[in-house]
Amino acid sequence: MKKNHSATKKKKLDRVDCEMIRLLQKDGRIANTDIAKQIGISEATVRTRLNRLIQEEYIQIVAVSNPIKLGFDIVGTIRIHAEVKKLDHIIKELKKLKPLWFIVHTTGGTGIDAEFIVKSLDELNSLIFEKLYKIDGIIKTDTSLITKYIKRQYDWGTAID
Repeated sequence: MKKNHSATKKKKLDRVDCEMIRLLQKDGRIANTDIAKQIGISEATVRTRLNRLIQEEYIQIVAVSNPIKLGFDIVGTIRIHAEVKKLDHIIKELKKLKPLWFIVHTTGGTGIDAEFIVKSLDELNSLIFEKLYKIDGIIKTDTSLITKYIKRQYDWGTAID
């Protein structure tokens, strides 16, 4: 008996999906009715497609804030050098750390980059020395602090455009 994989297979993005994403990247608060009017489809179609795009993790709709203006004094990036055989364990542990809001595996095999937001140098010290270095397999870290946002733009569209 053949298994039906269509229920778990993601539907590819089409022109309508891409146009919806483009509009939402410019204004995440745009009403479904406005999206429908601009694209020329029904509001019900927008609602259905939007739910699918969110569920399948093509997009998430959030308020993008500036942590420095919100009172977080220390914002930056950490390059984590890790033992290759322990990457799965390390990634699992990193995901648990609230100050790390963005984590990516990078080229080179042993690289993980993370962005963090903390309120003080004490919190940064705790993050690095009491949390990160306690994770088995982390070899070393390189930390860079962000002093000013120069450009933060999220309306890059899709690669299908």
